[in-house]
Amino acid sequence: MIEEDILLNGREENRNSSGPALEHLEAVDSWGGATTTVSYVYRPVTKEQLFEAFQLARRSGLSVGLRGGGNSYGDAALNSEQILLDLRRMNRILAWDPIQGVVRVEPGVSLSQLWQYILEDGWWPPVVTGTSATTVGGCAGMNVHGKNAYQVGTIGDHILEFDLMLPSGEIVTCSRDNNSDLFYAAIGGFGMLGIFTSITMQMKRIYSGYLDVFTQTQHDLDGMFDYFNAYAGASDYIVGWINSFGKGSALGEGDVHRANYLPPGADLAPSQSLRLENQHLTPNMFGILPRSIVWMGMRPFMNNLGTSLVNRAKMISGRFGGTRQYRQTHAAFHFLLDYVPDWKNAYGPGGLIQYQPFIPKETARDAFADILRLCQRRGIPNYLTVFKRHRPDDFLMTHGLDGFSMAMDFRVTDYRRGPIESLAFEMDEIVLAAGGRFYLAKDSTLRPSVAEAYLGKETIAEFKGLKAKYDPEDMLQTDLWRRIFAGL
Repeated sequence: MIEEDILLNGREENRNSSGPALEHLEAVDSWGGATTTVSYVYRPVTKEQLFEAFQLARRSGLSVGLRGGGNSYGDAALNSEQILLDLRRMNRILAWDPIQGVVRVEPGVSLSQLWQYILEDGWWPPVVTGTSATTVGGCAGMNVHGKNAYQVGTIGDHILEFDLMLPSGEIVTCSRDNNSDLFYAAIGGFGMLGIFTSITMQMKRIYSGYLDVFTQTQHDLDGMFDYFNAYAGASDYIVGWINSFGKGSALGEGDVHRANYLPPGADLAPSQSLRLENQHLTPNMFGILPRSIVWMGMRPFMNNLGTSLVNRAKMISGRFGGTRQYRQTHAAFHFLLDYVPDWKNAYGPGGLIQYQPFIPKETARDAFADILRLCQRRGIPNYLTVFKRHRPDDFLMTHGLDGFSMAMDFRVTDYRRGPIESLAFEMDEIVLAAGGRFYLAKDSTLRPSVAEAYLGKETIAEFKGLKAKYDPEDMLQTDLWRRIFAGL
């Protein structure tokens, strides 16, 4: 049998040509921890190693899935019993123009690495997620949004150009003017058309390491919507937290946080506030409690009674506090999920499933009220609910629209898994009736019929046509692709 040398983990390995070596077989979790699979995991460093992975897949008759920081809640970065490329070692910053704020990076560069590289030059990524652990390639593949989505759109709106390796090994440069069909489909294309090998983006000029932040408690869902409508236009960022246990006149109660950049001259010492050491989170909360163990103290409250008590205490505290104004660093304001390392462990061994619908502004108020009430009737309230405003974008497989989203975390146990899935199916009907959409980076439960209903048959046919053109062997696959789109 012929022996071939392959270089897929940054070192030379002599491997049998029949397929991947068993030593690469690893357990891989969804970020939410509700799904665990096994895959042949490779960690390429160069473009040559990416191509060798495709060759290995051809020889072995396996598919190739892509994984960045592994922060997709569901199965978007899983490829069960197939080849999975972990791209975090492709993490070089290839070019940086501190005058124009244009950066070119490899796909494995994390948001943490990116903001720390550019901050002291007076720049910030225009769109960031709630954790800094996501990679730029993963963000582009899922076309992520942030707390300023209603102002600046998704991350794709700030990508100027990218190089994409097709399964054939060809590298195609794409922009709004060059290979535009692939540009608008690969961004948000969840890794099904090719591998980003470089991404060029425009950063946001800032004049301080601080944001002016305002917080205020809202007593019901109407108050939440009214506050967003009143302040979104005058805020650079705005995000809400909803107490999912609120009922009756308190349905949809919660807190809103909004923030604005400081204008030039407002920070008297910007060179100091922009220094990295003044941005990082301290290792201890309140100067005493190590952040690394906080999740252990959270776990006893991760049940209906415990979370309802915590939420009620938070609401009472907010009502007595009134409107609060303070300055906060960019890192502290944006990366709330990094405040407590491994906080998801508080949900227990079953993990969590997040459900995040996007609903047009005309129908969102009633639809979200119906969803909150439905969760309460089914006895499955979610334990964390995040509320955001959005705008449409031009990308093919978009979740964007002129409206709102509500991200809801559900704790998974053996007993709750089935009821949560049934609840998700019921919520799907409310979302579709309201003209809503879904976010594949968070999804664990979407069915093909629902995807076809919100995306439309023509959009899916166009995307599958591009996949047939650029990936004619259907080599790029994930569990999400097979679950939702492969049979359509």
